[in-house]
Amino acid sequence: MEKRSRRLLRGIGLVCALALAATACGGSDGGTNPTSLSRADIEAALEKGGTLTVWAWEPTLEQVAADFEKAHPAVEIDLVNPGVNGDQYTALQNAVSAERGVPDVAQIEYFAMGQYVLTEELTDLTDYGAGELADAYTPGPWNGVKGGGEGIYGLPMDSGPMALFYNKRVFDRHGIDVPTTWDEYVEAARALHEADPKAYITNDIGEAGFTTSMLWQAGSRPYRVDGTTVGVDFSDPGAEAYTTVWQQLLDEKLVTPIASWSDEWYKGLADGTIATLATGAWMPANLASGAAGAAGDWRVAPLPQWTEGGATSAENGGSALTLPRLGANEALAYAFVEYAGAGEGVQTRVAGGAFPATVAQLDSKEFQDTKFDYFGGQQANRIFAESAANVAADWTYLPYQIYANSVFNDTVGKAYVSDTRLTDGLKTWRDASLRYGEEQGFTVER
Repeated sequence: MEKRSRRLLRGIGLVCALALAATACGGSDGGTNPTSLSRADIEAALEKGGTLTVWAWEPTLEQVAADFEKAHPAVEIDLVNPGVNGDQYTALQNAVSAERGVPDVAQIEYFAMGQYVLTEELTDLTDYGAGELADAYTPGPWNGVKGGGEGIYGLPMDSGPMALFYNKRVFDRHGIDVPTTWDEYVEAARALHEADPKAYITNDIGEAGFTTSMLWQAGSRPYRVDGTTVGVDFSDPGAEAYTTVWQQLLDEKLVTPIASWSDEWYKGLADGTIATLATGAWMPANLASGAAGAAGDWRVAPLPQWTEGGATSAENGGSALTLPRLGANEALAYAFVEYAGAGEGVQTRVAGGAFPATVAQLDSKEFQDTKFDYFGGQQANRIFAESAANVAADWTYLPYQIYANSVFNDTVGKAYVSDTRLTDGLKTWRDASLRYGEEQGFTVER
């Protein structure tokens, strides 16, 4: 991931040189529009038809594309998967740098949006009527498609409001209550490991996305972004709350050093030696396929809170469909993005296992009453929907978060394999992130 991300940022250097501090490659307003589109323009484009190139890795879009073609026979969707996230970003940046082969539509994760907004590589969809859809989405994803700018640079496709997935069979066997606060989570970790030295409350080897999500929920807002002026500060009370709790887990060796998505990880989820996951609402399908032997053992609970009685959540994952500025067929591209992100395509994707960012689906009786066989018939979507509604919408990422995340293991990651404290690792991450910003021409506030 690190090498891929560095290649990506070098690509941005080719496009922008080091002129970010000026406005040659973008200011606080982000991308530009070649034109505005009326509804009549969009309908005319659908009737005229043509080929639309869509770069995305999300599998449910295959059916969405097929349905869109059926509804609009003159349209052909060329759905391309250049690779998951980092691989796609590299391919997209290469196409932008060469000014050829740029797709009409591209999937981009929320944490990466700011980078493309700042360098004016995405079309602002405000004049296409996207602003009218603001109330259709939950707060976290809608904030994500702004990318730190003033415009709207995509439509949310999915989201990842967090919840606590836990192995009820393991908890019941050892008489452990489901934690409602993070302090209780530490106590549960101690009780579990004492009862069964082979069992751990969770796994963790250090991961940037998880850490930023935890900081988000704790109320930390470490990233300050104003156009090309940036700042990073991990010393606020929210960050202190997170590091205090997680340092206890590391010091007492209460988390197992197993990488997520590895065969060993899936084995631990299946046999109960990994007892919880604090992650996004997109997780059920992964548990059902990767730890099928534990069907019926697992349940879902609200994310533990930093203060007793709280109800704050955060996002972990999620992405949007965007219109790269150098792509063609703007009217046709927006029609597809709107269909997939706000139209009939949303329900198609939900039926395929995707987790929506749209309020209508989250609040629907059909969605909330869905019973998950894997979770013993639990109506887990009720917990996910409540989590989505409780995500604070004021979180900000760096406009070069892809690079910042790539050096996480070289900084904060040391706290997982040495005597380095998490607080010291975060300071090193801060310094590395700000140093890179200076090298790229950003104005850095320390």
